[in-house]
Amino acid sequence: METNTSIQMRHLGKTDILVTPIGLGVMELAGGGGLIGRMFPVISQEDKNAIIKAALDGGINWFDTAEMYGAGVSERSLAIGLKAAGKTDRDVIIATKWQPILRTARNIPHSIEDRLHFLDGFSIANYMVHQPYSFSSPEAEMNAMADLLEAGKIRSVGVSNFNPARMRRAHAALAKRGIPLAVNQVHYNLLHRQIESNGVLDTARELGVTITAYSPVARGLLTGKYHQDPALLARLPGWRRASMARNLERTRPLINVLAEIATLHAATIAQVALNWLINFNGELVVTIPGATKVRQAEESAGAMKFLLTGEELSRIDVVSRKLQ
Repeated sequence: METNTSIQMRHLGKTDILVTPIGLGVMELAGGGGLIGRMFPVISQEDKNAIIKAALDGGINWFDTAEMYGAGVSERSLAIGLKAAGKTDRDVIIATKWQPILRTARNIPHSIEDRLHFLDGFSIANYMVHQPYSFSSPEAEMNAMADLLEAGKIRSVGVSNFNPARMRRAHAALAKRGIPLAVNQVHYNLLHRQIESNGVLDTARELGVTITAYSPVARGLLTGKYHQDPALLARLPGWRRASMARNLERTRPLINVLAEIATLHAATIAQVALNWLINFNGELVVTIPGATKVRQAEESAGAMKFLLTGEELSRIDVVSRKLQ
């Protein structure tokens, strides 16, 4: 087993912002707030504090949230949790997102005040356009974001779910203002590798844009727990249970390989899946697993504490590709 005793920080794109390869996504802390909040259980603030502290104690230095995550519930919960852990703005990096649906870029300078209000003293290191759907062009959105950066409201600009063409338009618009496009946050994991074939990954590499991978363990399928105990599927909502059940046998060869490699590193299956994600493409990809329990935050942070060998990375890649 090759250990990694010191966590190597990575730049967000071509900015000076340094993050750990794994951050904590706090969408799950939105329970009870807004439309998205209905999808998650309501977690007590005490438990949220414990999850955030576990991530920090594990070495994670950044957190990903969004306006859409409970209309401020996730952002406010994060701020409370960070303060409970004794952290100040200097200690952490926060990324959040503007909700563009049914809006224009003119909303960006107005809604930023809500983001800062809910974050309660914590600044926005990276501000993203959450979806490629608004009534404005990418150029208008990026110019509004650039205005925020120049006004000192944010430190960098990103996008989420942008295809290669929209990435290039966003990048070009920011470049005219002397600002790099820092990140594109997209769906990416061992079972969902479309960005490798649709041009997103190659475009990010060419432009110097960091890929932030969401759903890194495929809603729990890449943890192996449902393969090991299918009875756990009964606890899931009907739509998710059906999807998981359909994919158990199809994905078992990959889970078996992940489990074998996990044993060699005294790690879990999920940790190997996360480690592959942050290392297979060099330093291009970082990721934001979520957590509803302390042990999940601890497990995610622990995925940065060992190194898969080149042979292991390739072996996982080969098996994964057969499932695409």
